[in-house]
Amino acid sequence: MQVIPAINCLDMPCVSEKLLKAKSFLPKDGWIHIDVADARFTYNKTWGNPKELMALFEVHPELEFNTEIHLMVEEPEAVIKEWIASGAKRILVHLEALIDPRFRKQKFNPDKIIEDIVELCRKEGVQLMLSTNPETPIGFLERYINLFSFFQVLAVRPGLAGQKFLSVAIDKIRFIRHSKRDAIIEVDGGINLETGRLCREAGADILVAANYIFDAKKPEVTYGELVKI
Repeated sequence: MQVIPAINCLDMPCVSEKLLKAKSFLPKDGWIHIDVADARFTYNKTWGNPKELMALFEVHPELEFNTEIHLMVEEPEAVIKEWIASGAKRILVHLEALIDPRFRKQKFNPDKIIEDIVELCRKEGVQLMLSTNPETPIGFLERYINLFSFFQVLAVRPGLAGQKFLSVAIDKIRFIRHSKRDAIIEVDGGINLETGRLCREAGADILVAANYIFDAKKPEVTYGELVKI
């Protein structure tokens, strides 16, 4: 099982600290997941400065893992280019932020926005992953499933780390796996050994964990246990 440690921080020193900690157990070709919450799409705000991340990688290239950026923000298309420039290899956007008027500042065409994001990431050679909140019905996802190859099933409310896994995620994993056999499915939120096994059995390919790894007495051991699921 592929496991990606998640960084959910309020400031850059916290990001640097967790990247240094991850260096002690991640393989050179490993991935890091960075949460970016804007307090508009989410209830909370996290660190989210692509220029600071780029500067960090320039000074410490040994910390430049394969990075995926989880954009829990309104109008994500407005910031995607900045994160690609920072070195991101994968961008995660929320379906809700693309189609729900509550997260749009002006009149919009969801299909055109999605088409433009897909084309931008294809052109830049960056993987694009579609995420959905736990409460978003499967039917909303079904309409767009053929436009994406990578999917994130969020098993908690977007924003805060350390939340309890919501079992509705299992049905969504199964739906995606049944609908698109070659899809890459990532699950994020409330991941531990028990929920990780449930996700794998349902058809998940990737597990993302924040507190469960970084708050462990021995993060390298916890990470290794998840990989072996």
